Amino acid sequence: MSDSAAPVKLFEKKERIFPKRVWGTFRKLKWLAMVALLGIYYLAPFLRWDRGPHAPDQAILIDMPARRAYFFFIEIWPQEVYYLTGVLILAAVALFFATSLFGRVWCGYACPQTVWTDLFVWVERIVQGDRAKRMRLAKASWGFEKIWKMALTHSLWLVIGLLTGGAWVFYFNDAPTLLENIIHLDVPMGVLGWILALTFSTYLMAGFAREQVCMYMCPYSRFQSAMFDRDTLIIGYDEKRGEPRGKYKKGDSWDDRGHCVDCTACVQVCPMGIDIRDGLQMECIACGLCIDACDNIMDKLELPRGLIRYDTTHNQEARETKTKERSHLLRPRTVYYSAILAIVGGVMLYGLMHRAPVELHVLHDRNPLFVKLSDGRVRNGYDVKILNKTHEDKTYQLVVEGLEGAEVRVQGAGKLDATALPVFADSVAHFRVFVTADKPKDIRSEVDFRLEEIGGANTDRYDAVFMSGKP
Repeated sequence: MSDSAAPVKLFEKKERIFPKRVWGTFRKLKWLAMVALLGIYYLAPFLRWDRGPHAPDQAILIDMPARRAYFFFIEIWPQEVYYLTGVLILAAVALFFATSLFGRVWCGYACPQTVWTDLFVWVERIVQGDRAKRMRLAKASWGFEKIWKMALTHSLWLVIGLLTGGAWVFYFNDAPTLLENIIHLDVPMGVLGWILALTFSTYLMAGFAREQVCMYMCPYSRFQSAMFDRDTLIIGYDEKRGEPRGKYKKGDSWDDRGHCVDCTACVQVCPMGIDIRDGLQMECIACGLCIDACDNIMDKLELPRGLIRYDTTHNQEARETKTKERSHLLRPRTVYYSAILAIVGGVMLYGLMHRAPVELHVLHDRNPLFVKLSDGRVRNGYDVKILNKTHEDKTYQLVVEGLEGAEVRVQGAGKLDATALPVFADSVAHFRVFVTADKPKDIRSEVDFRLEEIGGANTDRYDAVFMSGKP
């Protein structure tokens, strides 16, 4: 190879995508989804929910210092982390269910990356103009016009990012109090760090990464095909109707030619920069903007809409072979997903409706397992935890059953009695308990700790052992 030979390019720089503005049914749906989702995100922390005098009144709150999670009437303790597992299972199955029915509708309308990218593109369009103007501005040399437009665009992006990060931390703190602290510039460093981190990540992901997050970072686009079948609703190009494509002038005949006039409107509006006429692709997020663009062109040409449309593979083939089409809603896969959602949701709902307002946990001492007293009796030590999940202070009685003549003594600051153990509202009380009894016949005896609320009906039991010798 000569020295003058051109170097081989192994990688090509990613071309920036400038989506063109389009208006239509699916663009309206995307705006509605954006407004609704952003409204929920920014306003939800300020909703109030009365839980009583000893609990926060914020409807949705993850209280890290108190180790509690609140969602309206639901309160999750650290010991109930299995509810979080259930929520994740429901979210995953619901995503699979929606995908099997409507393709990547989550990606196109509800994914945070899509929502904030749409918002950033809207700001970019307002400041810099539509697609052609933005492309010219990107290629233009730096001058006054480019500097002020780019500065204003990025400043607005940072403001949106700051609002995004600020709203997120409201879910972990009392929102009105934190908002007042932010207004008075009295923000804890930990909170400030999260706000700045989320501001930068929003600015980076929605302002620069955009479609590359979907293509290279998000695993959903990689395994979506495993959830598709011939009855999944996807966006497709009607090749039989559209080909052969070619330019069209008013008055030309449509004989021996397709309805696609190769205007590339579907490509220009695509936020992923793909050509849907090449078939379903991994990058497609099923937003439907290409359908709006194509339908607008068909209206101008006085041709039927639907050259690009939502459809299923089975129904496409059925129309070609003139066989019966079928609904994509009711089929084995959707029935399975519905059953899983119903079962998991039902189990979680049952657990929440029947969750115990008090829990008792008993841990036997490991060293020593027992102590033999001078009078011949045997004493065992236990660490007892009482979880009062109600929002009122309670008093409980602790009784040991299954051990004849057992004496229960509670050790701690002040005068404590096993018949009257106080536990504050929405808290965990720790007690050091000693059980003394005559030496049983067996070196290991099964005992039952029973907790009863004084003046109430709440009870709980815990199975433990009483050791009187070495195994």
